[in-house]
Amino acid sequence: MLPRSIAARSTRFSSAPQLQRLSTRCPRTHSLLLPSRIYHSRSSFIAGAKTHKAARWRLPQPATKRSLTTKPLPSTQSRFVRFCYRSAAYCGSVVLITGAVITAFFIYDATTYKNDPSNEEITVSELALHPRRGGPKNLPIASVLVDDDDQEGREMQTQKYKPKLVILGTGWGSVALLKGLNPDDYHITVVSPSNYFLFTPMLPSATVGTLELRSLVEPVRRIITRVKGHFLKAQAEDVDFSEKLVEVSALGPNGEKQHFYLPYDKLVIGVGSITNPHGVQGLENCHFLKDVSDARKIRNTVIRNLEAACLPTTSDEERKRLLSFVISGGGPTGVEFAAELFDMLNEDLCNYFPKILRSEISVHVIQSRGHILNTYDEALSRYAEARFAHDHVDVLTNSRVKEVQPDKILFTQKDEETGKIVTKELPMGFCLWSTGVSQTEFCQKLAKKLDGQNNKHALETDSHLRLIGAPLGDVYAIGDCSTVQNNVSDHILTFLRTLAWEKGKDPQQMEISYKDWRSVAKRVKQRFPQASDHLRRLDRLFEQYDKDKSGKLDFGELHELLHQIDSKLTSLPATAQRAHQQGQYLARKLNKIAHAAPGMRLNEMDYGDLDEAVYKAFEYKHLGSLAYIGNAAVFDINGLNFSGGLLAVYLWRSVYFAQSVSFRTRVLMAMDWTKRALFGRGEYTTCVYRSNILTAPHRHDELLDKTQQP
Repeated sequence: MLPRSIAARSTRFSSAPQLQRLSTRCPRTHSLLLPSRIYHSRSSFIAGAKTHKAARWRLPQPATKRSLTTKPLPSTQSRFVRFCYRSAAYCGSVVLITGAVITAFFIYDATTYKNDPSNEEITVSELALHPRRGGPKNLPIASVLVDDDDQEGREMQTQKYKPKLVILGTGWGSVALLKGLNPDDYHITVVSPSNYFLFTPMLPSATVGTLELRSLVEPVRRIITRVKGHFLKAQAEDVDFSEKLVEVSALGPNGEKQHFYLPYDKLVIGVGSITNPHGVQGLENCHFLKDVSDARKIRNTVIRNLEAACLPTTSDEERKRLLSFVISGGGPTGVEFAAELFDMLNEDLCNYFPKILRSEISVHVIQSRGHILNTYDEALSRYAEARFAHDHVDVLTNSRVKEVQPDKILFTQKDEETGKIVTKELPMGFCLWSTGVSQTEFCQKLAKKLDGQNNKHALETDSHLRLIGAPLGDVYAIGDCSTVQNNVSDHILTFLRTLAWEKGKDPQQMEISYKDWRSVAKRVKQRFPQASDHLRRLDRLFEQYDKDKSGKLDFGELHELLHQIDSKLTSLPATAQRAHQQGQYLARKLNKIAHAAPGMRLNEMDYGDLDEAVYKAFEYKHLGSLAYIGNAAVFDINGLNFSGGLLAVYLWRSVYFAQSVSFRTRVLMAMDWTKRALFGRGEYTTCVYRSNILTAPHRHDELLDKTQQP
């Protein structure tokens, strides 16, 4: 048993340190009689005593005998010493990892250089060097290209016997088409005056230096390589549909214009559009924003005006005019450019230029409708207007530009009090014209040659994106240069007339029941997917147009119903997402046609509506709209509308960052945003114009000519 004094003390100890001190104070003879179970609290000790009333004590084995000591435990290192040790270890790890990464990069960089020249033998067809002549104008016909045989493993040699697919343009639709095509199905040739793809939604950011222009472009040849295609830096002039020849022009070695023909089996037109002039005079005094060269001209003009406003010889009136920036058009492009311009002037101007310039700068937006961003939800439009009002950006609604002069703009505006149209003028040193789209000269030429082309703004296609009036299944049009024709009533009425004559009935006297109406509506949805939203309640539509309540629709009532659906169907928006969806759709369709071609050849099928047989009609799905409005952004996504400050801006950037065409452009965009945050936009030290032409407005062509003079 334990000594009575020790047993009495153990009931009063409630912690392990106390038990440890007790054991160290006990004589060595007592250390052999400690119980086999030690309780570390009073309650646990009592509970153990009740459970084990007859506690058994045992002597430890000699091999496990331990002696207690009163020597103090070794002292540990201080927290500061441990912190320094761990910090040194972490820093050393970071240095080693960074050094390894840098070393690996230099090793990879060394492998990208080639020291030995390439001396491979190149086989080029005689027809590629000396093409035969033919066609209506007896021009060279490029049936074989110079790079048809220059690929390793003779990959291209098999491609030149494939059906010839010619794509005109390098915009959103064309690039989406190239990315979706199977590499081995077609002999692909892309024709465009631009040898790059431009990420147009971020183009306003490039005009003020938020993003560099190289961050928005991707070389087309890099994209074409995946499908083993060819590229010709040229411009389409005309199309001979009967002989399947595209007339192409390009600048020769000496700067002269050369024309030749390019044969095709299938032709895709994606040449884009131009800015709609709306019959306004003086647009030669305006800037446009459609291409990289336009963004570069705008950047140089802004710098030119700022530098001219700093000169001691510039009067106050002239300084205010030079610093008056006018944007004609309140759509997404105009609003985003106005926001980017204000951000640059507000955030970076005072760091480089006299502060008096900031107080005299004015930004104006002229909009013909009642609100800017009129295609968005009204609440978002009002938020954008309130944001511009906070930033002192002048928004002139219900206004139309009448004439653009070199130093001012004449516009008409409706007086809210009297309701009369008043003509006003606004001094300006810079004007951006961004007011919708119109047909290019090439599209206008095609529209005049084809029957059924009645739209003055775009080429009309059917629901399978086939150009109306062209041979069936040979020519397609996608992107801003085209619009899908909404002729639901004409198509269905033609179908009903044929059905009536087959049954020996007069179409004008024909009546359809509700069951027949359901089958007609099903056919409409298949042929025109955009009409599906207007045909959700078939019973309600049938009851609404069954005016005599006979339970049947006669020919006149059905015609009125379908005509009403036609009027509700609007043209598809001329946006990047629409062109992108059309390119993806056409790629899937052409892939299916290529896979079905061997079976059609075996069955000698070379006519008929093959597009409708292999794939469904095109259906546009609007994914939403978003716009940057100056350190804030608005989103209109399928009824979900929201807006906000910098968090919305980061979300806006994330959306376009994810939609960028390649990993290279994503990295460059991220680097540009980082440089803007660290160093500013920094676009005030370079200007291509000399100071002797800075004080007066000129046309851009004249400015470029003067810069080239010695």
